[in-house]
This record gives sequence, structure tokens and C-alpha cells, in this order.
Amino acid sequence: MKKIRLQNGMDTPAVIMGCMRLNQLSPAEGAQLIAEAYSMGVNLFDHADIYGKEHGCEEAFARAFALSGLRRQDVLLQSKCGIRPCGYDFSAAHIIRRTEESLKALKTDYLDLLLLHRPDTLMEPEETAEALLSLKKSGKVRAFGVSNHNALQIELLQRALGGERLQVNQMQLSLAHTPLIDHGMAVNMDTPQSVGRAGGCLEYCRLENIRLQAWSPLQKGFFGGVFLNDPAYGPLNEKLAEVASAHGVGPAAAAIAWICRHPAGVGAVLGTTNVQHFKEAAAGGEIELTREEWYGLYRAAGNNIP
Repeated sequence: MKKIRLQNGMDTPAVIMGCMRLNQLSPAEGAQLIAEAYSMGVNLFDHADIYGKEHGCEEAFARAFALSGLRRQDVLLQSKCGIRPCGYDFSAAHIIRRTEESLKALKTDYLDLLLLHRPDTLMEPEETAEALLSLKKSGKVRAFGVSNHNALQIELLQRALGGERLQVNQMQLSLAHTPLIDHGMAVNMDTPQSVGRAGGCLEYCRLENIRLQAWSPLQKGFFGGVFLNDPAYGPLNEKLAEVASAHGVGPAAAAIAWICRHPAGVGAVLGTTNVQHFKEAAAGGEIELTREEWYGLYRAAGNNIP
């Protein structure tokens, strides 16, 4: 499994196990999935306080992990907070309380990464930064990142954090959802693709050495289902089959490899709870697509290359 090194020296895998649906499995089934992922080099597990409602998936992970045969020091645990029923909340009290609840649910003393889940327009940067720095000082969180943030939203928080550098930004990205890339591919053209929807996030994160994590890497739209074998994506699936065959993997692996090929250092968050599906897709983190294959898939997905 290819590794992606963060600014702080932490090595993370090109494929990340997403735990959003882990509470749908029994502890034994969850343990098998965790162990299989780890055997492939996937040692980073992605959580959020709202997954499974009120830390439900974090609790399910803790029960499964206890049966997996792995030790806490063998893995990296990442969680997110900031989403509330009313909207978003980056207040110090909320961040600290939800982080401590996540630690309790996961049965761990610390998180390797804590991400702020979606931008809180009511954020007071200095207050948010103070909460994060206090979590770091207490040893409860090793490093921080954000999710679904644009460049200036990241910069606003980073300025308040000073020398504590944000490590990752988790964004939606798949072959069927490419706003991060599209605008930069069609700069100054009078086409829908030239409209910037990501706020320069891709280029900013590369400049600041903030690694991207791609959620829903096999999905179309906003939780619209997978594009694999979807007749609406016929040309894309044909090209995926061709590329997959050339590398001796399945189409899901080719789709993941497309994400991991980008030099921004993008990790793919796989949320399937099916062990076989996970193994098939995660194989994409071990292969390198050629430039021709990458652009060929991007074009087959319906994108214009001027």
C-alpha cells in the first residue's frame, strides 16, 4: 500500500477505511473487516461523532477492534466533529466535549487526527484554535485537519493556529464528482466546467502541503449511489474495465487508483462494509496509473479536456 506522509511526519495509507456504517455489522464481522484492511496496509480508520448517531459507529469500532487482534499502537484513528442538528458548531465547548465523547466511545486515550467536519460560518477562529491547541497540549489529539473546507476557510483557521499546521482536508472526490479538478482544467473558458466550485482548494492544499482525503470515492453526486456498472456511465465503465484489465485488478480498484494517482497526495476513504468489496477496491492503492490512463478516465467520465 502506497503511503502519504503528512507535514508532521505521520505516514498514512493511500486507502483509508471509512467507518460510517460499521454499526451495521456484528462485532465479529467488524473485526474481520478491520483485520483484512490492516493486512492490506490500511491502518487509518475514519470516524465522526455523528456516524451511527451519537458516536454509534465509534462504539461499534471499539467492540470490533477488541476482537481484531490488533493493538492501539498498530493503527491511526481519525474522527470528526462540528455538525449539530441546528447546523454547525466550532465553539470551544462543543469541540472539546465531542472529542472527549469520541475518545470514550473509541476506548482510546488519544486521536491521531481530529477533523472539523463542515465549515461553521459562525466560527470565532481564536476560540476554535484555543480548543484545538488545548486538546493537543493535553495529549488527547496528535494532529488536526478539516473537512469540506475551501482555501480561505482553511486560511482563516490556520492563521489563528499559528505554528500548529493543519494536516488534511477531506473532500468529496470521485470520477463522477470532480469539481476539485474541473475548474483548473478549463480556466477562462465559457463552459460550465470552467465555473469554480471548490474555491481553489486543490491548488491551495498543494501549496500548503495539506493532504486531501476523498470521501465517497465510488459515488455519483451527493450519495447518489455508485457509478460502477451504472448504464448512465457507460463510457466510463468501459474505460475502467480496460484500465483495470491492464493492471490485473477490478474496475473499483482502477477508480481508486485514479484518485490516488494525483500528485496532491490524495487518500481514498472507502466506506463499504463488505470485506470482498473492500479488498477489491483497496487494491487501487497499490497501483500507479499512467498519465494516458488518468486523462483517459477523466475524459470518459464526461469531462472536457480543452
